[in-house]
Amino acid sequence: MRSSSLTSIALCVASASFSYPQRLIAQRLDDPKLGRIEFPTSGSAAAQPQFLRGVLYLHSFEYDSAAKYFREAQRVDPGYAMAYWGEAMTYTHPVWNEQNVDSARAALARLGASPAARRARAGTPREQAYMNAVEALYGEGSKPKRDTLYSDAMRRIVRAFPSDREASAFYSLSLLGLNQGVRDVATYLKAAAPMEKLFAENPRHPGAAHYLIHSYDDPAHAAKGLAAARAYSAIAPGAAHAQHMTSHIFIALGMWPDVVKANETALALQPEAGHYRQWLAYGYLQQGRIAAARALIDSMRIPADMTAMGPAMRSSALTLYAIDAPNGGAVIDSVQPTGVPLSEARVQFVRAYTGYLARDRARIEQASSQIDAAANRIRAGNRPALARNLQTVETMGGMARAMLLAVSGRSDSAVAILRDVADRQDTIPFDFGPPTTLKPPRELLGELLLADGKPAAARTEFERSLGTAPNRTAAVLGLARASAAMGDKAAARKAYGELSATLSHADPTLPWRAEADRGAQARSP
Repeated sequence: MRSSSLTSIALCVASASFSYPQRLIAQRLDDPKLGRIEFPTSGSAAAQPQFLRGVLYLHSFEYDSAAKYFREAQRVDPGYAMAYWGEAMTYTHPVWNEQNVDSARAALARLGASPAARRARAGTPREQAYMNAVEALYGEGSKPKRDTLYSDAMRRIVRAFPSDREASAFYSLSLLGLNQGVRDVATYLKAAAPMEKLFAENPRHPGAAHYLIHSYDDPAHAAKGLAAARAYSAIAPGAAHAQHMTSHIFIALGMWPDVVKANETALALQPEAGHYRQWLAYGYLQQGRIAAARALIDSMRIPADMTAMGPAMRSSALTLYAIDAPNGGAVIDSVQPTGVPLSEARVQFVRAYTGYLARDRARIEQASSQIDAAANRIRAGNRPALARNLQTVETMGGMARAMLLAVSGRSDSAVAILRDVADRQDTIPFDFGPPTTLKPPRELLGELLLADGKPAAARTEFERSLGTAPNRTAAVLGLARASAAMGDKAAARKAYGELSATLSHADPTLPWRAEADRGAQARSP
């Protein structure tokens, strides 16, 4: 089946004209709420606007809305092959490593009973190439194999039809999914290159801005995605995901007011979205708006029929709150079990950290054991897709063991373990968004060193932690305190000044707000 598909693609490319037929050039859409694209196809004039609107929603990962418009295009023009292609494409989510093969195949089956029959209904050689690509995506074999075949097929379309900007966009998106949800910097930068060109040619293309953000949403590259992030919210003001997506760049740069604004806007468009609430709560926490964060998390109601994702998101938001809010650990006892090993490990990490702060060895010991049990459950499942979850749980387990050693009076051993954990964490591909380990290992290491009377070493770790989690409030506070303990008043004043700016709208009762303001105003004698 695979060789047949590749042969068909080659035949299509060999017979194809490298420019659009003149009659198709007018098929474009400029929607003030979703962006602007040009995607000539052979569908009827009546069906074309529905199809194009579906593509616009598809580029912003608004999959339900996209499927609705693709099905409407099918209703208007039942033989419109690309409308079925579009609906099938709503069932693959490359960046999230999700794919609903059965639903995609069912959508394609409504067009024809076999790949050959479906390809025969495509109106042009170029559209036949698109159909071959989607057949590869949902054909035989494992997901990684099919994703690779699909990406190769899209690359061929790009080469055969260099003026097809949509092919370029979907090819870049396919690259982002090749590593099955794990960031691969070289591939992500490869995906960015054609999107930089497309973004320059069409500054209102939602896919160009969106895929650039995904390509660059890590602290080392986020500055390159700032222009796309600034533009995307205006390109697609009608897409909630577009509003949220900009915060991927903002959070990687520690731009907390922008993180908050982006997710507040997204929630106004889609109030039920737990993911946006989680990110917004984290932004509030970094700003010291503890009451606002707690109220937002409390509003994350979990209907009885909700899938596991809902409780896991609320659990995630609560654990972030428990780590970053003053005395926040008390909320952890209200977290309902999710059955998800990563979520359960995060809850236990909070218990270990609160035990560390309280010097409660028994609490840390019990929590550490539960984290190890969660890691063993993931290992027993033997699912490659959960390898990143296992790394996260193992990191938290190492941090818990270090905290246990620290409260047992073995600080040197605790530091050694934390250094090893942090070094290994540095080799793991970056996960965008709030820290999956709840507290970055080097931030904890800095706090341990500072408590142990080693401010110079602590400052080094806080600085390194801020390199991967920019402007994170706890690390900036640690940096300021370490600099002050070293007698470096200029560095302390600078760090306190940055913290004071971040906390300008913090709750008045926040313990370190007054400390930040005093430190920022201090003057050398």
